[in-house]
Amino acid sequence: LELEDIQALRTLHSKTPGHPEYGHTKGVEITTGPLGQGLASAVGFAYAQRYERGLFDPEAAPGESPFDHFTYVLAGDGDLQEGVTSEASSLAGHQELGNLIAIYDSNQISIEDDTDISYSENVRQRYEAYGWQVIEVDWRREDGYAEDLPALYAAIREAQRETGKPSLIILKTIIGWPSPSKQNTGAIHGSALGGEEVKALKEVLGFDPEQQFAVASEVIERSRGLLARAAEDRAAWQRDFDAWAAAHPERKALFDRLEAQELPESLVEVLPTFEAGASMATRAASGKVLNALAAQLPELWGGSADLAGSNNTTIDGAPSFVPERRSTSSWQGNPYGRVLHFGIREHAMAAILNGIQLHGNTRSYGGTFLQFADYMRPAVRLAALMNVASIFVWTHDSIGLGEDGPTHQPIEHLAALRAIPNLAMVRPADANEVAIAWHEILSRHAGPTGIALTRQNVPVFARTEGDASGELFASAEGVRKGAYVLADSPTETLDVILIATGSEVQLAVEAREELAASGIGARVVSAPCLEWFAEQSPEYRETVLPAAVTARVSVEAGIALGWRDYVGDRGRSVSIEHFGASADAKTLFTEFGITTAAVVEAARSSLAS
Repeated sequence: LELEDIQALRTLHSKTPGHPEYGHTKGVEITTGPLGQGLASAVGFAYAQRYERGLFDPEAAPGESPFDHFTYVLAGDGDLQEGVTSEASSLAGHQELGNLIAIYDSNQISIEDDTDISYSENVRQRYEAYGWQVIEVDWRREDGYAEDLPALYAAIREAQRETGKPSLIILKTIIGWPSPSKQNTGAIHGSALGGEEVKALKEVLGFDPEQQFAVASEVIERSRGLLARAAEDRAAWQRDFDAWAAAHPERKALFDRLEAQELPESLVEVLPTFEAGASMATRAASGKVLNALAAQLPELWGGSADLAGSNNTTIDGAPSFVPERRSTSSWQGNPYGRVLHFGIREHAMAAILNGIQLHGNTRSYGGTFLQFADYMRPAVRLAALMNVASIFVWTHDSIGLGEDGPTHQPIEHLAALRAIPNLAMVRPADANEVAIAWHEILSRHAGPTGIALTRQNVPVFARTEGDASGELFASAEGVRKGAYVLADSPTETLDVILIATGSEVQLAVEAREELAASGIGARVVSAPCLEWFAEQSPEYRETVLPAAVTARVSVEAGIALGWRDYVGDRGRSVSIEHFGASADAKTLFTEFGITTAAVVEAARSSLAS
């Protein structure tokens, strides 16, 4: 950064925005504006370091591998108050992440001033209960405040020596010191000092109060000299890395593939093909696809927020990512395992996945029910803002989950998640769409993806290897384009377009047949990912949704919000605009009008309008 960048603080297009932004300013490793996200995602960085070490250099002695490093965090009172920090810190202690060191700036001031008004717990005891080593450094001494850097450095070195626990260094500071009248007050937490206070502060520090943005040349030289001072350490690391690469050519080849963000060319060949006419929940198909991919992709790892059996996220036969002493009768683990267990901590799961992806270069995923995406949303939004390729597996994606009732049935969730810019939401129609969807997700490295999957069985469509023609349904390869013509009009005319996602595609297919019996030509468009469809050329989109055909129907077991852009003024939506109920899936779809008959009626209504 140059001095001009500092002067441009918080102005449009500057490199110094109001909060640090990943991908915007060089050296910023994560966007951490929302409190708690930095510490929570740092747990993901530490996870990734340990897994990567196991992938590339598991035999090395502790501290001797080029893949050994610490993850450092700077956190404040607000960070430690956030719930996501509690979730993630609990997991960090459970995982015995000795590679994680957090420095907690305990100044006890927030925007509403003294934190005593809302925050009185014993943080040391809390973190010790999580399984952390806690070290205290107090700069607020009885003989006066002093920023004792050697004491802080000694604490960091002590933290580095503890390899079996994460470390929290509680650094007791005074916010805004030595500002004469605003130090140790909420007035300095997030507001400008003001001209008079800045002048007084410069006088206290011995600076010329009339000079603006004056930085001594020796300070700049010292800062920019870091590159030269670190050169020897960097060269030593490079020698270690080169020695590792020479000793492990196969592992180096894997490392190079991951650095290049490439998949094996033959990967598509291992994707399972599901038999036409079968009936299978897309969550079950996802589990089979994940296991087929995992056999070829050692970089692929993931798990669930205590719903592994429901989300189908377990890599069969793989150990859990957990210290061996944490193994249970159901799950055997080791520090380098592939199966992640987040417990019932959905928010931390999302933040940790972000940290894993930011660390690079493995691919991780985490699962829960779609309704509980609400618990994850802040971290999902940050993944989209940072353009990182986190993968969220959301099953039980509609009222089709049945008897658990309205508390667990997503209604507004697909629309709400699609509203997040740069988040791709994928909702496959059948098992073969799931296979292609997973391959496409892993082929992408920009922006997060959520994949929404059914609890209930859906039919596996009989398909051709190419485009739809006559009675032949199109290949599932169309998933890669976000929306495609699954089945074209069986009549000589194209009168109406039925656009559906997920489990409701089968209703559109059945409605197409009923409409054909009345001489109405209906095209079925499967639209698993509207975001991928938006990426396609106008020419392709026109072949799928020709502008001349204005009679259209959207079919999705969620709210219709967002579908008007696709169905237009003349279109209709078969949707559900209220909460669900507790009953079996078949009863609920009938009760709430998500049926073939409803699609047929909507098509006729659109044509008549």
